[in-house]
Amino acid sequence: MSSAQVQTFDHLLQSRFSCRGYLPQPVDRGTIETIVEMAQRVPSWCNSQPWMVHLLSADARDVLSEKLVQAALARAGKPDIAFPARYSGVYKQRRSVCGWQLYDAVGVTKGDRAGSVAQMMENYRFFGAPHVAIISTPKDLGTYGAVDCGAFVTAFTLAAQAHGVSSIPQAAVAEMSEEVRSVIGLAQDRDVLCAISFGYQDPDHPANGFRTQRAPVSEVLIDVEAS
Repeated sequence: MSSAQVQTFDHLLQSRFSCRGYLPQPVDRGTIETIVEMAQRVPSWCNSQPWMVHLLSADARDVLSEKLVQAALARAGKPDIAFPARYSGVYKQRRSVCGWQLYDAVGVTKGDRAGSVAQMMENYRFFGAPHVAIISTPKDLGTYGAVDCGAFVTAFTLAAQAHGVSSIPQAAVAEMSEEVRSVIGLAQDRDVLCAISFGYQDPDHPANGFRTQRAPVSEVLIDVEAS
């Protein structure tokens, strides 16, 4: 790989972020199809390619949004794939830092319960994105099907970034799996994994004004010697 290729790839990784504010301008269909086609080049176990992508129309997006908001307010969520049992240690710390970065950016102060709930509801309004894709995985493939779909989601976000399209993968949407299933007509043999909201970022939206950090390599790279 040439140094130019390395620099291009690093630029995509550095510039990609979870976009939480969008312009209404839609992405043309050809670009969307190219993004999906590029994302499908990721590896999957036995080349099973377990991902399925349901792209919602504007009307379907709005119908789903209303269902999600109502279910969230009623605390009626039930994900197909169990959410994390807990965040502890460094994982809890990283989650907290990210959350407070967002709250600080949008002006939610500590103790502002109404403000935090309002910001949470933006998940179910897809942060105003013009496009929403629902990613699902076959139940029979279990954890590794979900892992393969995770690779697809990552590639989708990078392919989108390469086209100047911003995005945000949203596990929160998957908590309302029955509402999602009812709108997209998903068969019972597939699990709702996440949504990807995408479009052109609103550079003036305060939620887009921060970036999360990554742990140093020394915290994640472990050398193992033969005993």
